Amino acid sequence: MNVFRLTGDLSHLAAIIILLLKIWKSRSCAGISGKSQILFALVFTTRYLDLLTSFISLYNSSMKVIYIACAYATVYLIYVKFKATYDGNHDTFRAEFLVVPVGGLAFLVNHDFSPLEIMWTFSIYLESVSILPQLFMISKTGEAETITTHYLFFLGLYRALYLINWIWRFYFEGFFDMIAIVAGIVQTILYCDFFYLYVTKVLKGKKLSLPA
Repeated sequence: MNVFRLTGDLSHLAAIIILLLKIWKSRSCAGISGKSQILFALVFTTRYLDLLTSFISLYNSSMKVIYIACAYATVYLIYVKFKATYDGNHDTFRAEFLVVPVGGLAFLVNHDFSPLEIMWTFSIYLESVSILPQLFMISKTGEAETITTHYLFFLGLYRALYLINWIWRFYFEGFFDMIAIVAGIVQTILYCDFFYLYVTKVLKGKKLSLPA
């Protein structure tokens, strides 16, 4: 494992922890898209089905379990524990417009036409667009809490670091995964506008808002 993958994993974990702490400490999920969190839970569930069939390392298996557990814990907090604070009126992105096309694409473009491989491919494609409901929600409300922007920043940083990881692996290991790289590029592009606003506003103590 190279340093870029490790820091990417840690950035991803930091994002999840920031989100969970934000919800738990404030006893509120205001400003958080439940639909994005459901999509992320679906991503981890379909990606890590290999937990039942293979073992790579203790680190690998532990991170997979943590991601799955945290994803469903977040969904539970939003839709059950703190349901009264969930802003469903602004979380209106049609998630099926992401899931259905991505599912079709996973069947058509994959490395191997087998159930586990199709599910893995589906998760890669879906993760690249799972943040769209959250960004759409911010654009509708016109602003985001600072702690929410930190969550989004670390989530975007994780994907950017993973892109560097793929480049590193290509040059030093001869490993190349077109599906993961293209999906990663798409996901990083979706964060570009947010990164700019994060640096120019949030880091200067201003509140972040996305153009509608």
